[in-house]
Amino acid sequence: MTISAERPTDVVTTPPSINGAVRRGGWFSQHLGTALVAAIVGYLFGHWLGNHVAGNYPVVVNSGVNDVANFFGLLFGVIGWLLGIGALNYPLAKIAGRSGIEKTQDVEGFSKYFRYSTDHKTVGLQYVIGVCLFMFTGGLLAMAIRTELLNPTIHVFSPGTYIEIVSEHGTIMMMMATSIVLGPLGNYLVPLMIGSRRMAFPRIEAFSFWIFTAGYMVIFSALPYGGFPTGWTGYAPLQNQAGPGMISYLFGFAVIGLGMMTAGFNIAVTIVNYRAPGLTWSRVPMFVWSILATAALLTLATPVLFSAGLFGILDRVDQTAFYVAEHGGSSYLWENLFWFFGHPEVYIMALPAFGIVAEILPVFCRKPLFAQKVGAAGMIGVALLSFFVWQHHIFQSGINPDMRPLFMLTTELISIPTGFIFLVGMGTLYKAKIRYELPMLFSLALFFNFLIGGLTGVFLSDVPVNVTVHGGFFVLSHFHYTIMGGLLFAFMAGLYYWLPKMTGLMLNKKIGLWQFWLMFVFFNLTFFPMFIIGLLGQPRRVYTYAKNLQGLNDFSSISAFILGFSFLIFAWNLAYSWFIKPQKAPANPWDSLGLEWQTATPVPEHNFDRIPVIMTDPYHYSEPGAQALADLGGVGSSTGNPA
Repeated sequence: MTISAERPTDVVTTPPSINGAVRRGGWFSQHLGTALVAAIVGYLFGHWLGNHVAGNYPVVVNSGVNDVANFFGLLFGVIGWLLGIGALNYPLAKIAGRSGIEKTQDVEGFSKYFRYSTDHKTVGLQYVIGVCLFMFTGGLLAMAIRTELLNPTIHVFSPGTYIEIVSEHGTIMMMMATSIVLGPLGNYLVPLMIGSRRMAFPRIEAFSFWIFTAGYMVIFSALPYGGFPTGWTGYAPLQNQAGPGMISYLFGFAVIGLGMMTAGFNIAVTIVNYRAPGLTWSRVPMFVWSILATAALLTLATPVLFSAGLFGILDRVDQTAFYVAEHGGSSYLWENLFWFFGHPEVYIMALPAFGIVAEILPVFCRKPLFAQKVGAAGMIGVALLSFFVWQHHIFQSGINPDMRPLFMLTTELISIPTGFIFLVGMGTLYKAKIRYELPMLFSLALFFNFLIGGLTGVFLSDVPVNVTVHGGFFVLSHFHYTIMGGLLFAFMAGLYYWLPKMTGLMLNKKIGLWQFWLMFVFFNLTFFPMFIIGLLGQPRRVYTYAKNLQGLNDFSSISAFILGFSFLIFAWNLAYSWFIKPQKAPANPWDSLGLEWQTATPVPEHNFDRIPVIMTDPYHYSEPGAQALADLGGVGSSTGNPA
């Protein structure tokens, strides 16, 4: 990317309360310990208040627990969490008539990642810690599922406990996956890639992370209440008949939905309004295009999920009947609202994965990205069409048969813009001299996995095939190939590629190679047999199965344990590379032309000395002198204003 620096007069000092690492001296002390204490106090107060408000309100059947008390406890617990971490300091100060500008004091070291911060780079690394923790807990639940399925007759868990584990695993993983790229990499890299010194709304950015963690804790709080038996989709009438843990599911979705809406809105505004001079839409990096499309989906689709969760809460705590058929409601309403968000959500996870790979391929192929504009158009096309396919999830739920051909058509049509993105990658790889570094290996694995997931998805869009395999392991395997095989491999590619920039330290290549090969091989050995298991009739979410399927299930379970071990290798790589034997990263270890690599390492507080002026796109690797161009650009400093 050819860039130059603006005039010195364009350097303007920004108040540290906007870009500073930590705002101190506000209403609350803004660190994790205070947040935890405030959340516990808030929960206890809310639970007491709920019992007082409800009085003789009926309890949940066979539980002795009042749903109103549960809801108020969780509501005030989340409010206490946000108060304790300092997320509400600024609005409370403005309400009280104060300026809202507090005394600032930067906190250095690891402790700053456990405090409220308005620096987009700190928020990005907070998301890295958060999503890795959430992925670890969801992965432990997956290991419990595969342990149960080792034998069709000897059981580790009861049927009720098993479905609770399956439901928690699916819900945690899906909610974590919506932010697994947008949170860590989107928040950290987007301002750097567009030449901005910050996000458009730094306080909203920080708020989105801490409300995201609150939603995770709310969903996990279902376990002490007996979990929820609905799977991650929460279908009524099971939703209405479930125990008190169902409130945690519904309210958790609403809380995380609020975080996704705010994050999507903030990133979209940043990309549209904060691009550096010369960064026209034709020069915008593909990762930024993918994040913009994802942000649009989050902003437009998540309010539907948020509303659906609130309707479910009202059914349980205020005796409304949105989803209660015997009182005039409709369980079909939940399915439509849920999947109107749920299918765009698939692309909320898939599009950033393609954006990561599109950034990595030109670097390690040393050639321009093939048909860049076609790839960007494909991402926008996927985002638009994703709103027109949701009813293929409910082909068997009472949909008007005359509507089936329409949604079968739209589902198959979405494979066209998806194919555009896929072919951009294939065109870039064609006749390339590939450097097989770890980011490139994970990127190549994505294409292999997503091809299998995409082809099986075409079959599932066909009504007769969908009716045959619906609710079985075939669908489960397709879903994991599409999401885990695509998103998770891309996320690993992005971490190995950008963590040297984010932390200033290189990850160990030998340990990374062990992780990659174990992860790639045993991912496929875990999930490919599930296609066969599903075609042979094994249903999802059932803790027993036909004895003739034990061999395939045992093979999948053992492979899953090794797959899980590969993530422990990644954790060891982080510990080894950061604490045991750290290796300082070069300023640009991959010789990338991307704008994010043109700043100092570690990235200074305000990213750039002067706002860069963009002259070309970042993919001109085949041009003479391209390597020299990678060293041009602004050098970070501690002053400046947003582009």
